[in-house]
Amino acid sequence: MGSVRWAFPCAAWRPCREEWLLAARLVQPEEKDRIGQFVFARDARAALAGRLLIRKLIAEKLCIPWNEIHLQRTSKGKPFLANNVFSICSNYNFNVSHQGDYAVLAAEPELQVGIDIMKTNLPGSSSIPNFFRIMKRQFTETEWGVIKSMSNEWLQLDMFHRHWALKESFLKAVGVGIGFNLQRIEFNVSPLQLEVGKVYKETKMLLDGDKEEEWMFEETRLDDHHHVAVALGKQEGFGQKHSDVCSMEPNQPQFTLLTFEDLVASGIPVAPEDSAYWDNFCSKPESPVKQNSHSRQECL
Repeated sequence: MGSVRWAFPCAAWRPCREEWLLAARLVQPEEKDRIGQFVFARDARAALAGRLLIRKLIAEKLCIPWNEIHLQRTSKGKPFLANNVFSICSNYNFNVSHQGDYAVLAAEPELQVGIDIMKTNLPGSSSIPNFFRIMKRQFTETEWGVIKSMSNEWLQLDMFHRHWALKESFLKAVGVGIGFNLQRIEFNVSPLQLEVGKVYKETKMLLDGDKEEEWMFEETRLDDHHHVAVALGKQEGFGQKHSDVCSMEPNQPQFTLLTFEDLVASGIPVAPEDSAYWDNFCSKPESPVKQNSHSRQECL
């Protein structure tokens, strides 16, 4: 099975009628209905791409026929495979994220995994200094010191998003909700500058002030605007002290950029065609006039 890192450029995907209706047939009806309720076309595309990434992974890596895959969600909204699987596959973990221009997926055969992607965008309705004041409680003084040490406001904003992706990746891996105090976790990022396309694993995390050896973090820049963080931890879970996770660390997999054809290559429809679903999609505005990319409400 091995490690998987996939990215799909959902913002650039402009589906024709045939593609959209095919994609809708390839997800469970309740997920199709949930995606149909999104107000904006941008969000509907990203959510549908995320579901297709998960089903492609399970069909191709766990060899479960696409139309037999049954996904459910935890009480926190995290998708999981509800099928009974062989014990060799029972620890296979996956997570998806979509924000900005991409939907991304990370999967691991033996490690807990959480992934988050953030696009560096100017705040929608305030200056960068004012935005930082609003977000002050989300980071520790040490983290703010690193963020504000960058040489200009744009680089400070970029470093803000890098820290945000790291924190969200950890929270998604352990499955905790919006009420978690983000100041309990602190990241010492390294190196300060990341090259596009490379995978870095030098960043360390402190949990309640103590260096956390149970967790490792991969960082990648997909392009000049998108940070991806992948949190990797031992299966025993959050807060337990066992052997160093680095003894189980995967190779450094780079993200593979997928096309729509790649997404649906192993697809077997699970529902009949619903022509009204295309009309529903076409009626949606592309995106809000002003967007705020820093909500903790991302679809898992």
